[in-house]
Parts: sequence; C-alpha cells; structure tokens
Amino acid sequence: MGKRYVVTMTKAERGMLEELIGTGKAAARKLTHARILLKADQSCNGPGWEDKQISEALEVSVSTVERVRRQFIEEGLEAALHRRPSSSSRQRKVDGVQEAQLIALACSKPPEGRAVWSLRLLADKLVALEHIDSVSHETVRQVLKKTNSSRI
Repeated sequence: MGKRYVVTMTKAERGMLEELIGTGKAAARKLTHARILLKADQSCNGPGWEDKQISEALEVSVSTVERVRRQFIEEGLEAALHRRPSSSSRQRKVDGVQEAQLIALACSKPPEGRAVWSLRLLADKLVALEHIDSVSHETVRQVLKKTNSSRI
C-alpha cells in the first residue's frame, strides 16, 4: 500500500523552503518541518525519501513526518510550517474591579480568631460579600501573586 499523502512541491515552494533553511533565522520547529517537506518531496526536483529515512536523518519520530506531510496536503505549506493557534481561550474569572476588592480585603484586618487571611477564607469572603459569584482559592492565589503589596 502506497503513501496516502504524497508531497509534490512546485519549484517556488522548494525555493522558499531552501531559502528559509539557508538563512537559519526561524524557530527550530519551523526549520525541521521545512527539512521534512524537502526530503519528502516526490516531484522531479525532490529526493522523495521514505518516512523512516527522514525520521532517522532529522531525529524526529515517524509520526511527526506523517503529520507534517498530511498538514501540507490538507492545509497547505503555511499550515505545515506554523503552529496552530491555541483553541483554548479562557476568560478571566476576576476582573480589575474584583481584583482591587480582593487586594483590599487581603490587606484588611483578618476575621476574629485568625492571625492572617488564608486563601480559602479570602475566596469565601469574596463570595459572601457578593463581589463575585464563585472563586477558587487557587484563583485568589494567582491574583495575589501578581501584586507587589505587602500585607502588613
């Protein structure tokens, strides 16, 4: 059974990749992917190496070679060279106003019977004061870590 994704590049694409490698001023991942594509090229100008040969020569896994070939065929040259943008875009749980309220609370006097505020106490108090609907102690820790305040 032959390869499912056969890389055949135009002279312009090969020239661009050779120039990219020649300058050497790019991310290591991008340069490696360019080398993979050049070695996998089955056109009349390309060497048309097997995946195993490419993986041994460039010290990458065979699955990396297969993935780069597939990306080149399905999505184009740019997609094969560049990292995909992250799909996880979390919204911040604590905005600027709530952050200020948290810092003010952390700098205030701790509750009766306590020497200092704990992260869990701060989180519970923010919810009790209805500054935020819910917040974890880890989020409180991250917000307080960003600030340069001394709570004396």
